[in-house]
Amino acid sequence: MDLRKLQRVIVDALDDIKAQDIQVFNTTDQTDLFDRVIVATATSNRQTRALAAHVRDKVKAAGGHVIAVEGEDTGEWVLVDLGDAVVHIMQPAIRAYYRLEELWGAKPVSLKAGPDAKAGAKRKPAAKRVSTTPSTSNAASAPKATRAPKATSAAKKATPVSSTSAASASAAAKPRASKTAATTATKKTGTRAARPAASPARKRTPGS
Repeated sequence: MDLRKLQRVIVDALDDIKAQDIQVFNTTDQTDLFDRVIVATATSNRQTRALAAHVRDKVKAAGGHVIAVEGEDTGEWVLVDLGDAVVHIMQPAIRAYYRLEELWGAKPVSLKAGPDAKAGAKRKPAAKRVSTTPSTSNAASAPKATRAPKATSAAKKATPVSSTSAASASAAAKPRASKTAATTATKKTGTRAARPAASPARKRTPGS
């Protein structure tokens, strides 16, 4: 399928299910794996799944090829791999945290109404970024993104406790244990020292 046609089919499918803040990026100069990254926001797990399924069905109906769909089990971030294009459908907190626009947004593609676009369709304004950092369950539920290797580095930010913090906590706990052991040893030593060793019984000799 022609790349422009594929892009148009994807955007129209996202518009059908009311996706928010749809953005298309040209990635031909950044990777050889795909030529377009399309990012859209959904407000619920149900909507992310519905958007992914609708994109998949529309692309198949237009003669395109769907390689994989990942993340439908949780619905917080669903990735649709269409070969020449990769679609990321994310909830607001996940999108604000991973910021795929900073990874792939060097060349944004303007979304102009084409002959297949619905007449009078208006795209909703960009959703405000949510400052709340997603929980570890959100990070764990992110799709593997096999077609977007650069996005995996952001997953490291989701680790709640660093190895350095864990080592510091462990080191801080050791002195207390050793101090307690030393105090116990001192008490035991003092107790033993307070008891003089018993002198051997004096043998009595006849006439003493």
